[in-house]
Amino acid sequence: MKIKDIKYAVAVLAIMQLSVSCKKDFLELTPKGTATEENFYRNETEVYQGLIAVYDVMQWGTSGGYTMKQPLLSAASDDCWAGGGNASDQPGWVAYDNFNMDSRLGPQVGLWSRNFTGVNRANIILGKIDNATTLSATFKARVTAEAKFLRAYFYFDLVRFFGNVPLITQQIPTADLYTQTQSAPAAIYAQIEKDLREAYPDLPAVVPSGEKGRISRGAAKALLGKVLLFENDNAKLTEAATLFNDVNKTGNEYGYALLPNYADIFRPDNKFNAEVILEIPHSTLGAWGDWGWVNGGEGNVAPQFVGMDSYNGDTYSAGWGFCPVTLDLVNAMKADPRFGTSIIDGAALKAAGGTYNARYQNTDYFIKKYAPLKAYRSNSGTAELNWPIDEIEMRLADTYLMEAEALVRSVGNATRALELLTAVRARVGLAPVPATLDNIFNERRLELAFEGHRFFDLVRSGRAVAVLGPLGYKAGKSELLPIPQQEIDLTKGVIKQNPGYN
Repeated sequence: MKIKDIKYAVAVLAIMQLSVSCKKDFLELTPKGTATEENFYRNETEVYQGLIAVYDVMQWGTSGGYTMKQPLLSAASDDCWAGGGNASDQPGWVAYDNFNMDSRLGPQVGLWSRNFTGVNRANIILGKIDNATTLSATFKARVTAEAKFLRAYFYFDLVRFFGNVPLITQQIPTADLYTQTQSAPAAIYAQIEKDLREAYPDLPAVVPSGEKGRISRGAAKALLGKVLLFENDNAKLTEAATLFNDVNKTGNEYGYALLPNYADIFRPDNKFNAEVILEIPHSTLGAWGDWGWVNGGEGNVAPQFVGMDSYNGDTYSAGWGFCPVTLDLVNAMKADPRFGTSIIDGAALKAAGGTYNARYQNTDYFIKKYAPLKAYRSNSGTAELNWPIDEIEMRLADTYLMEAEALVRSVGNATRALELLTAVRARVGLAPVPATLDNIFNERRLELAFEGHRFFDLVRSGRAVAVLGPLGYKAGKSELLPIPQQEIDLTKGVIKQNPGYN
């Protein structure tokens, strides 16, 4: 995915509204000379540029506040606190951490905006591609499949964060933006399944080296399996296990493999390694410096947030002290071989001569997997906006554990479930444990710490009340974010608020 080649900005009004970009190297979809949205998508170059603009939204983390998905979900789980300077530093994060959101307070504006912008851009490509008569059949099939995958990806986040959301699968007139009613989660999931089933046959098994970041067939099958698992419909678990097995089985066409060294998964110089199934790339190439539109760059601002505030010492660059790790997770991981890759022991750094400021909710433990590293600090643009540290959305250990879960829940192949759980543990030198749901979910917490899975795992497994209840979580409310108040206001109540937030 060559995001450095093409950029364009989209402002979201109500649900979504396309707007002008003013950077000279951006793709412009509003009139400039004779190029308009109506006549732009004419050939493979222009259609590909439009596709890259859909991918671009995956990188966004600052639409309506700082809403980087991985650290935000870590703060919502029992793995991290919100942190920062004080409770007013990022109040939306603190509200999610305490489950004290309301229609105007919380991370919902950014997450709604990001994902509906992605849906909109995917709909544009899917609506325009048939008008481009010069496309080869192979090119057209692949781009269509990628756009459907991306629409499914964005809707999967929307349904998990918000539940009832408008289901929009084509471009709609501006006048109709404010009349779109919400669909039940079952309808959203049905569309996600449809898009992914139609997408994966036309995606390549292996993405060429010069196109890393584009979607593969394995990624689409893995996401479909995850979607089926998250629907919590026992009738779909066997199919989910079969999809995961296709991705996980030894010698498959996708080339995935567990890396022998756990720490190598997260090295910024080891992007798109054999364990990665879906990775969102970031780079310093944009040399971005605009705090007013952070999404215009290609860097990842999340490492800046989770780094130690004003740190002075070896290895790490200074950050802002968000997402301090809870002592609950520290104690759970202290004896685990993955601790040293996942968590920074601040007290040990201080003992070695390092210094940092203790900020809000400080525990002296910090996220290491995505920490800002001195060796990767950008020398151009604004360094804080240009961390070239990718986000790993899905990897093989994740799909191993999801296949094991699907098999146990469906009373499937118990031997296979144990093999999968054992493989994840053996990679880091841990002995086998029985393949029970409790052990699988515990393994997911330790193996996938800070990768954006824990909160949703607690919700979908029914463990959230027991684990997060003491932190403010309330059943029947906290599973979902509130709908942004501006969406309710602009639609004059056509869009209804989620339960518990009225």
